[in-house]
Amino acid sequence: MTTESLWTYRPGVFDDESVSVIGFDVEATDGKIGFVDEESNVDGDSYVVVDTGFWIFGKKVVLPGSTVTRIDPHERKVYVDRTKDEIKQAPEFDETTYRERGYRDELGVYYTTFPMV
Repeated sequence: MTTESLWTYRPGVFDDESVSVIGFDVEATDGKIGFVDEESNVDGDSYVVVDTGFWIFGKKVVLPGSTVTRIDPHERKVYVDRTKDEIKQAPEFDETTYRERGYRDELGVYYTTFPMV
């Protein structure tokens, strides 16, 4: 997987760009991890910022668009192909740098170590 494809939603996952997923619950493969605090659906720069609440001591995490497997607007849920532990072990979220190339590259190295499910 290339870094650019990592930051792009899978075909058919985010077809209706008029739907905002902010506030939707986020489900890892093994349960809920939080809710979407911020989103980007720009091709090559797609991601969701997840507020994990008390699950990881109020920590936020950035999940690349390619980790999203399904969006259910009726249930208001975003499903991702990572476990809670994989998400918890991701590089630390930094409010000041998460939009910068260096941070994205660091996340890219981490998330490309897992096979796409």
